[in-house]
Amino acid sequence: MPNATLQWSPQSAWKWYDRLPYQIGANFIPSTAINQLEMWQAETFDAATIDRELGWAAKLGMNVMRVYLHDLLWAQDADGFCRRIEQYLSIASGHGILTLFTLLDDCWNDTFALGPQPAAKPCSITPVGSNRRVTASSIIRRSGRRSNAMSNSC
Repeated sequence: MPNATLQWSPQSAWKWYDRLPYQIGANFIPSTAINQLEMWQAETFDAATIDRELGWAAKLGMNVMRVYLHDLLWAQDADGFCRRIEQYLSIASGHGILTLFTLLDDCWNDTFALGPQPAAKPCSITPVGSNRRVTASSIIRRSGRRSNAMSNSC
């Protein structure tokens, strides 16, 4: 096992960073998930959609994605959560996409629970009469209150 206490020197870090291509990307959540719980839970983790949508991002020239994680997923099933993270990283790497994980986010919705997530909210910027839905419309915060009944409000 590598020594986890070793720290790169500033020069080593800059040498590594300077070899990276220009970073172009976005916040990523698959279209089948409303928030990071739905993205990562075993029952709703959708590798096929992740692969397809990261492929689209790569074709557009993107090479980095910011992805949200949540501690409840670790508390519920740490081993399974790690396997799904590894699967996501393998898919992203296959498309030449780096990942910046966001931990302990304190923005967004403050009511959340494991299990089924609320339905996506109607998109407010689509033409009148459209039935398009907004994914990621219920990204949740880490430091919010936990709830057994999920709220569907912003």
